[in-house]
Amino acid sequence: MLRDLVLANRTYRRFYEDIKIEREVLEDLIDLARLSSSGANLQPLKYILSYSEESNNFIFPNLKWAGYLKDWDGPSVGERPTAYIVMLLDKNISKNPMWDHGIACQSILLGAAEKGLGGCMFGSVDRAEVAKAFNIPENLEVLLVIALGKPKEEIVLEDIKDPKDVKYWRDENQVHHVPKRKLEDLLIN
Repeated sequence: MLRDLVLANRTYRRFYEDIKIEREVLEDLIDLARLSSSGANLQPLKYILSYSEESNNFIFPNLKWAGYLKDWDGPSVGERPTAYIVMLLDKNISKNPMWDHGIACQSILLGAAEKGLGGCMFGSVDRAEVAKAFNIPENLEVLLVIALGKPKEEIVLEDIKDPKDVKYWRDENQVHHVPKRKLEDLLIN
C-alpha cells in the first residue's frame, strides 16, 4: 500500500556500506522519476548516477549532514551511502525547475523504499565542487543530491509536542526521533 511506502520512506543518514547498489537499480529509480509529472511537461531534469567507491568519495564530503544534530558530522566509515543521484536542471530546456525536482525525489525515494532501500535528499550541497568533480557543463545546474543505501538506523515518528520545536533528535540508543504535526493541526476547516 502507498501508506506503507510513505511510512518506510524516512530520511535515512546511516547505511550498511557493505550492501552495494547496482546501476540497474538506480536506472529503475530514475525511470520512476522520468514517468512522473513535470511542469508544462518540459522534463528538464537530468541525472548523474554514482555507485562506485571512487565517485561516491567525490560526493560525500560535499554534503552537509543533519543540521539539527550539531555534534554529528555525518555517517562514519561503514555507515556511508553506497550510491548517490545528482539531480540536475538542464537550463537549455528550462531555467525554472518548478516543482519537478520535488516530485522526482518523492518518486525516487518511494521506489527506493519499495526495494528495501532508503535515502536522504540534500539541498545543502557544495554545488561548485560537485560540478567540478563530474565536469558538469554550465547548462546543467546541480539542484540537489540524493544519498541512497540499505538503512542502518531506526527512525521513529512521534507527535510534535511543541509546535515551534520541529527538531529531530537521537536518543542514547541512536534511535532517530522525528516529530510530526498532528493531522488536526494541519486542517483549516
